[in-house]
Amino acid sequence: MLVPDSCFAEQLTRHLRLTDAEQAALARLEENPRKVKRGAIIQRVNDPITELFVLREGRVMSFVILPDGSRQILRVYFPGDFIGSASTIYTRAPESLVAVSDSVICPFDKHALRRLLEEHPRVAALLFLLSNAERVSMTDRLASLGRTSAKARVAAFLLDMFHRLRATDDSIEDSFDLRLTQEEIGDSIGLTSVHVNRMIRQMEQEGLISRTNGRFRLLDMERLEDIGHYTNRHKDMDLDWLPVG
Repeated sequence: MLVPDSCFAEQLTRHLRLTDAEQAALARLEENPRKVKRGAIIQRVNDPITELFVLREGRVMSFVILPDGSRQILRVYFPGDFIGSASTIYTRAPESLVAVSDSVICPFDKHALRRLLEEHPRVAALLFLLSNAERVSMTDRLASLGRTSAKARVAAFLLDMFHRLRATDDSIEDSFDLRLTQEEIGDSIGLTSVHVNRMIRQMEQEGLISRTNGRFRLLDMERLEDIGHYTNRHKDMDLDWLPVG
């Protein structure tokens, strides 16, 4: 059986061996790709929810605007990610979505997701587990915002982005193209772009990281993890108890 190409299925297969039927069902969610330019708003907070998305190419981020007018970035999405899990329970969007780079998104409605979950409960269980892993990772970041130094926040953020990208791209060893501005990094971890720049330069001087043509290289992973009080939530997941396909 020829299984349709699906970056969503490819992502999930890294965690669980999927059947051909499960892969084909996931591929159907990507049948209507849509190109969006960097800076394009995909969804605004409080808009009626009409679509969920799989990110096929590029970078997308979710964010909210705080009462003082500042922006809090909630999550950065990479190819293969399911965008909008927070929207599945609401009729209006709890967050805004914007393309961080030129991207390709694949929109689908909740009815398509319902059919997927009805017909393929193993996939439903896996999505539930990965959503919980995402929640734990966000809880780590929330705890760090009020209780760790600026240097620790930047270190933890770079490590988290590295491990998430590495989970989707086997070619990544110790360097990666983040494709985020220092302002966007700052809006993710509660710092100004000036402060982010200062911390990055300091870590470069200390031999912890290097930058070449926009790529970050993590030179001392152990020290970075210690500085950032970082736990990699993208490994050591217990999925052995899921049914065999």
